[in-house]
Amino acid sequence: MRIHIATDHAGLEFSRDLQQHLAEQGHEVVDHGPAEYDAQDDYPSFCINAARATVRDQRAGVEALGVVFGGSGNGEQIAANKVEGVRAALVWNLSTARLAREHNDANVISIGARQHGFDEVVQLIDAFVSTPFSGEERHARRIAQLAEYETTGAIAGHEIV
Repeated sequence: MRIHIATDHAGLEFSRDLQQHLAEQGHEVVDHGPAEYDAQDDYPSFCINAARATVRDQRAGVEALGVVFGGSGNGEQIAANKVEGVRAALVWNLSTARLAREHNDANVISIGARQHGFDEVVQLIDAFVSTPFSGEERHARRIAQLAEYETTGAIAGHEIV
């Protein structure tokens, strides 16, 4: 699987170590930055680039997911979710990592690098990567509604005020 990674300065060390772990697991890792530590860096472009690449690969039939890091993971998740076709989930334990895939078919995971140790982050990402979407009708229906709203501003049969 191809895994797109982005971070800010808070997650840079995690990102480097994680890239090595994922490569050892047989994944193709694409680093979207930053290339070096800068305490004043701005994460939105890094995360948006990783999210765009994830969606582009998926639409081309390439099995791909994205991983974004920051101090809390909140801003990185928000940035990734600005990309059409992205369903980025902020993950903080194994249950949220698995449910993000099983119920939401999340294609990007966001993690707070200052909230977890490296071993825990590896467990969260491994769970996210290895968990498939359940395909259950209720989950697929809800994901389709989100995609419909994302592209049209409406959800057929539901009032949006």
